This record gives sequence, C-alpha cells and structure tokens, in this order.
Amino acid sequence: MPNVIVAFSKSENARNIRNILVKNGFHVVSVCTSGAQALAAAGEMEQGIIVGGGKFQDMMYDELCRFLPEGFSMLVLAQTGLLTDEIPENALFLPMPLKVHELISSLELMALTQEKKRKKRRHGPRVRKQEDLEIIDQAKKMLIERNHMTEEEAHRYIQKCSMNSGNSLVETAEMIISLIA
Repeated sequence: MPNVIVAFSKSENARNIRNILVKNGFHVVSVCTSGAQALAAAGEMEQGIIVGGGKFQDMMYDELCRFLPEGFSMLVLAQTGLLTDEIPENALFLPMPLKVHELISSLELMALTQEKKRKKRRHGPRVRKQEDLEIIDQAKKMLIERNHMTEEEAHRYIQKCSMNSGNSLVETAEMIISLIA
C-alpha cells in the first residue's frame, strides 16, 4: 500500500478520513490542515497519495497538485462547485457526499496506477528480441500483401488484435502468420 497523507482544512474531517483509511488497511503517514503542511510531508517521501479537500486556508487543490513531487497524486474530496476548468493530470476527483466504498476503490486504483508507473520507470521500456521483431515484420508483410494495407495500418491491426485478445504482439503476429500461410 502507498503512503497516504490526509489533508483537510478542518481537523475533524481529516481525522474521520484517516480513521476510515486505517480501518481499510491504508498506511496514513501524516494528517495535515494546510496545503503547505501536505507539501512538506510529501517532500519527505518518494511517492504517495494525498487524500484531501478542495480548498485549504493557504491554497486550492489545483495549486497543491502543481507543486506535488513527481511520485505523488491527489484524491480530491469536494463539492462539484470547487472544480476548476481543468482537473490536474495527477488528481482524481470524488464528489461529496462521499461513499466509503468509492473512496476505498478509488484509492486502490490510484495505488495500482502508481505502482505500475514506478515499475515502468525502474525497468524502462522493454526491448524486443530480433527474432520477435522478425515475426512481427513477417506478419505485417503478409497483411500488406493480402489486404493491401500500408505498413502503419498493418502494425495498428496487429496491435488492436493483440489488445482485444489479451495476447502479446508476437503471439498475435504468430497467429496471423499461421492463419494466412
């Protein structure tokens, strides 16, 4: 589970949300009542999620999101009227009144997304083996010849089939080769 910082301008709201999160197995590392406190707490960690309100005494949620460290995102719990025109990329919004199961499932989703991003940064882009590239190229050539596609169209077709079937690009290319040959 990720590090969670709870930040609300009213300390009673912050304590209530912290208690809900702790009961559901989340690791709450800090409870804050201002945007500056939340930023300071986030600055001490590599990654995490801030669960907070939309308005603090010192800033709005969109300002807080702009200044968050790269590994952080924010789950904003607020009235719909507080939304700005553009919700920041690192923020997710849940309207009030709040349903506990929506809070928990949203936080779990954000935690999964953060973990995937962290793994991707750590491992970098995957490099395909030469033989895999040759299989994909062979399937593309067959699609180009048989269906009169461009190379880009053939590649997109293989990608789409791969995503729809849940198979890798190489497995999909192998299936295409076996069907056409």
